[in-house]
Amino acid sequence: MSNVSYMTEEGLANLKKKLDRLTRVERPAISEQIAEARDKGDLSENAEYDAAKEAQGMLELKISRLEELVANARIIDESRIDTSTVQIMNTVKLKNCKTNKVVQYTIVSESESDIKTGKIAVTTPIAKGLLGKKVGEVADISVPSGKMTFEIMEISM
Repeated sequence: MSNVSYMTEEGLANLKKKLDRLTRVERPAISEQIAEARDKGDLSENAEYDAAKEAQGMLELKISRLEELVANARIIDESRIDTSTVQIMNTVKLKNCKTNKVVQYTIVSESESDIKTGKIAVTTPIAKGLLGKKVGEVADISVPSGKMTFEIMEISM
């Protein structure tokens, strides 16, 4: 069963760049480390060899996951995104009803999320609680620290 991941063209391009770097730069570097460690003799007591093999396993897992993500990626046609209700790729301006603080998030795919730039994954509790809501609606969202209440002030692209 494949997990389709919706993302922007930019997000997919970034994933492909990361995958390319892992396969063209990091994979050969780890292979070289393994060869150097192997040349040092007895592998049963060679901590350097064990560490390099473990790093190789972790890298291969990372590469495998990225390859699956790229293979199952679907580009979102941003021109067809509606802003009458909250959905993926929307930027949502919210007012925290408890603190009156206004925040703004862009709802993106998991692989594109970056809280520092205000991009939250569609799979987060806040994004899930906002999906389908309209401007003026209030969303009560359960988060790990309790319950938050947001008023949706604006939905844009």
